[in-house]
Amino acid sequence: MPSDAQVISHALLVRAGYVRQVSAGIYAYLPLANRVLEKLKTIMREELDAIGAVEFLAPALLTADLWRESGRYDTYGEDLYKLKNRDKSDFILGPTHEETVTALLRNEVTSYKALPLSIYQIQAKYRDEKRPRYGLLRGREFIMKDAYSFHATDASLDASYEDYKHAYERIFTRAGLDFRAIIADAGAMGGKDSQEFMAVTADRTDVSKWLVLSNSVSADEIPSGVLDDIRAELSRWLIAGEDTLVYADGGDYTANLEMARSQNPEAAASSELQPLREVATADAHTIDEVAEFLSIAAENLVKTLVYTVDGELVVVLLQGNDVLNEVKLANFLSADSVEPASEAAVFDALGAHFGSLGPVGLPDTIKIIADLRVKNLMNVGVGANKDGFHYLGANVARDFRVSQFADLRTVLEGETAPDGHGTLKFARGIEIGHIFKLGTRYSESMNATILDENGKAKPLIMGCYGIGVSRLLSAVLEQYARITVDKTPKGDYKWAWSINLPESLAPYDVHLVPVDVKSDEARALTEKTERALIAAGFAVLTDDRNERAGVKFADSDLIGLPVRVTLGKRAADGFAEVKLRKTGETKEVALSALVEFLSALEK
Repeated sequence: MPSDAQVISHALLVRAGYVRQVSAGIYAYLPLANRVLEKLKTIMREELDAIGAVEFLAPALLTADLWRESGRYDTYGEDLYKLKNRDKSDFILGPTHEETVTALLRNEVTSYKALPLSIYQIQAKYRDEKRPRYGLLRGREFIMKDAYSFHATDASLDASYEDYKHAYERIFTRAGLDFRAIIADAGAMGGKDSQEFMAVTADRTDVSKWLVLSNSVSADEIPSGVLDDIRAELSRWLIAGEDTLVYADGGDYTANLEMARSQNPEAAASSELQPLREVATADAHTIDEVAEFLSIAAENLVKTLVYTVDGELVVVLLQGNDVLNEVKLANFLSADSVEPASEAAVFDALGAHFGSLGPVGLPDTIKIIADLRVKNLMNVGVGANKDGFHYLGANVARDFRVSQFADLRTVLEGETAPDGHGTLKFARGIEIGHIFKLGTRYSESMNATILDENGKAKPLIMGCYGIGVSRLLSAVLEQYARITVDKTPKGDYKWAWSINLPESLAPYDVHLVPVDVKSDEARALTEKTERALIAAGFAVLTDDRNERAGVKFADSDLIGLPVRVTLGKRAADGFAEVKLRKTGETKEVALSALVEFLSALEK
């Protein structure tokens, strides 16, 4: 395995000869990978064409002027590749193409009568990732399918959004992926509604799900020591996927962690308001330290955080040890920049250091945002804005104001889903697709307008729809990597990593492996068999290397084609050995019946 690989998909892509790294985060797709990618592209084209989308191709080298119009040239961040041409004009390598297509449409479409319109392309994109990692999952150059729809009305956008959602579901189903469509954050793309498609990372707790057994091995006979070795091998690799998928066990709710919500607990029964009183808390600063010092539950304390939001100090209140979800805060305030305030800035504004901050007595110029769970709390403890002191008996409205309440916290596993159906569970996932209702985010800033049915100018309404094509290759391998277990003639057990690609994506249908490549008779039989298979419509990869049979078999397992046909000792007698990758089963089949046998497997 490659020494720098941290996830199994990266390791297998390199070891099986699918990709080679050219530079950090930049890969060459070798013939096997390219054939899989072309199959993925074909599936996408078929499904997108079916909903009326039309393929086009935009340049990868883009003028910076368009990005200045949208405002993203300065706000996109350091991931943007910026360069100058010989005339010192500014250009970028396109990480996405919203500005480009908006400019194209504003110059071509002037009336609502030409809408709706939907276009898509499949091309390389470029982002200067600070830490490219995990092979194709986080690279600086990657292949993406990006589509854009243009509309005169919100209802038209809604219809296209649903069309793309269903097309994506069909694409990922045809690719054989276990995936979920989840509520997601629009992020730097802007716009309103957004949905993310996540490939669920395979579970490692059940070793049996990872095993492919040869004819000579049954699951119940594998020695415990061998199984322990396999468990240790599985634990070597990081669980791929940088996103946490939140779903309801027993319900339909799904979201990513940045957007997930849970059901708020019922409000506690009303009790008599206690007087506000100041107490010394010595060196207790954290919620747990203060709770222990005062002998109260952490849930009866309100934590005060201070953030700089677009240059303005904002106080955020949470219950107990709840963790702020910064994405929720940024979305609620429609902010471009959200970051923790410096302790110096906080001391100047509130008069205390971290650990003693609270909402009581804050000037009206400071905005206070509280999580929904704070709304119904009574008689809580809060910092006194005096180092080493807290208040007890604090109550909303009477003792401190709240500008706005919102869902701001990060959910916890085991909480009740927001719709009340099921409890929340967490899983790791790989983002493979994302759809957005952009609305007029780009058309307004770039003055892309049409005349409506009343002859009035109005901005184009847009949608954006992306699939990470090269990421899909890694996502598929994460789900279809297997460990093949076999028994040697001496009775020892051996195991090795293999790829078990679904037939819809396998680069070839059949791996033809002749054991003898030296004799004229053997070569002639191999060529005859190859021609017969190709004539029957099978894509055939023939291993005619002058290598030992064991080497060829190991490479065949690693490459992961659905069927291996071996021309071995019985080939001269008219028989081939057929191994089915999915099950590990092997059968002896007459060469005269080989095409018929393989054709029957596809039915």
